[in-house]
Amino acid sequence: MKPSPATISHPAPALGAPISGAPISRLASPQPIGRLAVPATILLALLLLVASASSQDAAGAIKVGIIGLDAHAVTWTQLIQGTGGKPPIAELRIVAAVPAPSADIPFSIDNIEKNTAKMRALGVEISGSIEEMLGKVDAVMILSIDGRPHPQQARAVFGKKKPVFIDKPVAASLVEIVEIFREAQATGTPCFSNSALRYGPAAIALTQDSKLGRVLGADSYSNNKSILPGHPDLFYYGVHGCELLFRLMGLGCKTVTRMKTETADLAAGVWNDGRLGTFRGIQQGAAGFGANVFSEKGITNLNKFEGYEPLLAEIVKFFKTGTPPMTVEQTLELYAFMEGADESLRQGGAAVSVADVLAKAQKAADARRKK
Repeated sequence: MKPSPATISHPAPALGAPISGAPISRLASPQPIGRLAVPATILLALLLLVASASSQDAAGAIKVGIIGLDAHAVTWTQLIQGTGGKPPIAELRIVAAVPAPSADIPFSIDNIEKNTAKMRALGVEISGSIEEMLGKVDAVMILSIDGRPHPQQARAVFGKKKPVFIDKPVAASLVEIVEIFREAQATGTPCFSNSALRYGPAAIALTQDSKLGRVLGADSYSNNKSILPGHPDLFYYGVHGCELLFRLMGLGCKTVTRMKTETADLAAGVWNDGRLGTFRGIQQGAAGFGANVFSEKGITNLNKFEGYEPLLAEIVKFFKTGTPPMTVEQTLELYAFMEGADESLRQGGAAVSVADVLAKAQKAADARRKK
């Protein structure tokens, strides 16, 4: 699915118009540049050429709207429309946005006003509603920090069949996540969600390195201090480390067991083939993103966040093709692992079946649909 071409343009100055108030007679004479004297007509032609190229680049861009300005919106827009923007990221253009703050999350309220002002300064139009914004864009990013409004926000996008990326967490429960992807499929709307940690070049290279062989296990980590009410514990920040764990281990997690103290949160998964993978949620002390990876022929430490650009590049490809880089099956297993970790903690650290957690959520979604 290829979005329709954008219509953003930057008009070039009229031919022969005075520049900076200089009289035309003065512009007719050669203008010195260092030791060279360049005729004004050539200078003007060069300016027109640059302006035309800029206009063509903007006109060919995918027009994107953002819902939610309290988290990644400003940083991602700066990467996309900044002077250093490179293909494929430069193929996007953020043209409109809806602030969509969450009143009961201090982080959201503290950031929404200043972030909205920054988006305006970046040339983004602030729309009064999602419906208003949808009429101006080819594709959508839902970037609200709060997963609770994501289902309603996504449904508005599904109604227009605009391809949509949903930032983590997909929603505030596994049941709602199941519903979101079902509705996306039913409406024929391309949709996916990921943490940027899944696309770190070092992690991808490691899983493809024949010299290291198969990954036999991994211990990932990230901060896990949640600021989101009404969400499973790992959905907000633990999702980063869990996403990296599943990038390294792949599908097939059978059970999850969790324990938690004041200093750390530990979720251990057993895969169908007997491999073990763990996520350590840092509660105190130095925090970061990474993993120790145990392969057939080596042990590797990943300890560097490699930026948002790899994820943004995947989003560009997704908006152009309509094909997500990650399957719904992969997303649901990841979130079933995290919701299963909460259930394990409630049961005093008992092993919980990931498949059973997902089946329960799917059954609940079926029941809600019948009402």
